[in-house]
Amino acid sequence: MRRGSGVGSSGLAVYLDFADVIKRNGADWVSQKYGNLFDMYAKITGENPYEQPMRIYPAVHYTMGGLWVDYNLQTTIPGLYATGECNFSDHGANRLGASALMQGLADGYFVIPYTIGDYLAQTAPKPVTTDHPAFKEAEAEVNARVKKLMSINGTRTPADFHKALGHIMWEYCGMARTAEGLQHAKREIQKLRKEFWTDLKLSGTDQEMNQMLESAGRVADFLELGELMVDDAYNRNESCGGHFREEYQTPEGEALRDDENYTYVAAWQFVGENQPEILNKEELKFENVKLTQRSYK
Repeated sequence: MRRGSGVGSSGLAVYLDFADVIKRNGADWVSQKYGNLFDMYAKITGENPYEQPMRIYPAVHYTMGGLWVDYNLQTTIPGLYATGECNFSDHGANRLGASALMQGLADGYFVIPYTIGDYLAQTAPKPVTTDHPAFKEAEAEVNARVKKLMSINGTRTPADFHKALGHIMWEYCGMARTAEGLQHAKREIQKLRKEFWTDLKLSGTDQEMNQMLESAGRVADFLELGELMVDDAYNRNESCGGHFREEYQTPEGEALRDDENYTYVAAWQFVGENQPEILNKEELKFENVKLTQRSYK
């Protein structure tokens, strides 16, 4: 596809052809294994995948979660629980949507109703006020951020910046990435962030329900998260699962892991605006599972 050899009207696809499998094992055999997927493809495209090759594209895994929790899903702050997609407990930070659905169901249905109840049973309710200095500090920061966003009065909408960021991440920090591409992405995101804070255009006011203002706040966060994702991908000189660094692959094109140097969870610490984050490592120790290299063959 990067060479311009992609198929379909978009040029962003390759063929997945089941002709040999169907010829060898029959269409009924394929239907028993993949029938629901073939039906979905036929409904979406109007084409019969049993008779003509499917057009596929390796889509980007999306980023979610990461907050540390204990066995009861409680964070390091007593009484503050992180459940579902925002914690790291089952899938880590980069995964597919179907897995995230499982985590939301498991946490919400099986875990949190029992663990949070135990905490509440041991905690007497207390009156809550807004007098604490931390509240006043947070309130002032939010008001200042909203005022800054509303005052830019540029020419580009939050959606425009969101799409531009998505394109950078798709091209250079997707399923396959290279050191050169990641460095390019970092420069492009930094450039886009400067444009965001000087050329953002918002309609409405901050004294009403303003979805454009809400979107702008999220995009501002996405710009920070996007650069962090790029930094983390660049720092990890290996291929692992859906994170495929093209420089690190086996002769057969499989992901080449480096368990000796990268068997850890990376927790990046924010230390200030325009300052490089600090990498904290939590080593992964496997006692009952032997690490093996993934192979799709």
